[in-house]
Amino acid sequence: MTGERGPQERRESAELTALHAALAAEHAAVYGYGVVGGKVGGGDADVRAAYDAHRARRDELARAVRDLGGTPRPAAAAYALPFPVADRAGARRLAAHLEDRVAGVYADLVRASEGARRRSAAGALREAAVRAARWRGGSVAFPGLAERAAGPDGSAAPRA
Repeated sequence: MTGERGPQERRESAELTALHAALAAEHAAVYGYGVVGGKVGGGDADVRAAYDAHRARRDELARAVRDLGGTPRPAAAAYALPFPVADRAGARRLAAHLEDRVAGVYADLVRASEGARRRSAAGALREAAVRAARWRGGSVAFPGLAERAAGPDGSAAPRA
């Protein structure tokens, strides 16, 4: 035995790695939406819907990690925000940022998975892209692919 893994084992390893990344992004999104809700208002229907969607996806991903023989990593106690969130506009920017990040990891999961898990990841990517467009007030050309969505100044802002 040479110790080399076969194609099936490599695929499962890549899929498990992508699942862990998606789970980590969902943990961060759940935390981030707590911040968003604090600035936008916890009663905001869009905030609540996004928070609930990310919690459900987080739980689904934890099950998928276990299904592949892995151990789901727990959420951190807190997460560093990518920028200060002082007001409602900052909270909306944070929500769009969270959705962009989630879309990116789901794009990786789509590439690493097959069958029902790929369909689920594609659905999660679509949902994140739609939420990001709502928060941002516009969409990007390639949701989940930051290197293609970034503008000339490195921002992911939409262009007319």
